Amino acid sequence: MRDVQSERDSRRIPIDLVGIKDLSYPIVVLDREQKEQHTVANVSMAVSLPEHYRGTHMSRFIEVLEEFQGKVTLSQMEHITEHLRQTLRADRAEITFQFPYFIRRHAPVTKIPSYSRYDVIFWAQKDSSFDLITTVIVPVQTLCPCSREISEFGAHNQRARIEVAARMKNFVWIEELVEIAERCGSAPLHSLLKREDEKYVTEQAYQNAKFVEDVLRDTALELEAESRISWYRVRVVSSESIHNHDAFAELERHVSG
Repeated sequence: MRDVQSERDSRRIPIDLVGIKDLSYPIVVLDREQKEQHTVANVSMAVSLPEHYRGTHMSRFIEVLEEFQGKVTLSQMEHITEHLRQTLRADRAEITFQFPYFIRRHAPVTKIPSYSRYDVIFWAQKDSSFDLITTVIVPVQTLCPCSREISEFGAHNQRARIEVAARMKNFVWIEELVEIAERCGSAPLHSLLKREDEKYVTEQAYQNAKFVEDVLRDTALELEAESRISWYRVRVVSSESIHNHDAFAELERHVSG
C-alpha cells in the first residue's frame, strides 16, 4: 500500500513540530497516599519533521501511548518521549499531559473528608537532551490587606490560583507542590465545610491578608528552599471580587546550589 506520508517533499521546509493535540486519554499517575491514581488527560504529542518528508505518521502517536498502557509517571516521561522520537525517526519529540488530580482533604475543624481537585501538567521534550517541567495549578483564597486596613466591616476576599512550574533534580510529589502553594495563600479551599469549618477558614484568611505579590514572594521563598528543584516559575492570578479585572504577578528563577 502506498505510503504517502513518507513521500519526498520538494519545498525543502522542515517543520518544527507536527502531531496531535486535544486527545482525551485515560492515564495512571503516582499518588502519594494511594500509590496510583486513575485519571483522564488531555494529551498533545509532536515531533520535528525533516524537510524531505511530506508528513508524519499520526497513528504512531497513539501506538506509543498504548505501548506504555497509560502509565504516565515522572520517571517514565523520558522513556515515553524518547520512544516517540525514535518511532517517528525525529530529531525532537514533545509530549504534554494535562489532567485533573484529586487529593483527599479534611475540613480544618470537623475533619470531614472530601476530594479537592487540582490541575497538573507534565511537559516533556527530548532531543539530544531531556527536559521535563511539572506544573500544578492550585486554587486558594486571598484577602486584601488594603481592604482590611481601611474598612470598618470586614475586607474583600477572592479566589485566586497559584501556578507552580518546576524542573526537578530529584523526585517531588504532586502533593508536595500543592502543599507549598496552599501554605502561601491567605487560606486553602475545601470542597466540604460545615459551619465550624467556615468560621475557621474565614478567620484564617482575615488574619493572613495577602496581595498577589505577597503570595508570589512567599511561594518563591518556599521553592528557593527546596533542594530538589533546579528551576521554577510561579504565576498568581486573583479573580478580583470588587474589580472588573483580574490581578496577577509572576516570576521565573533558577535555584542556586
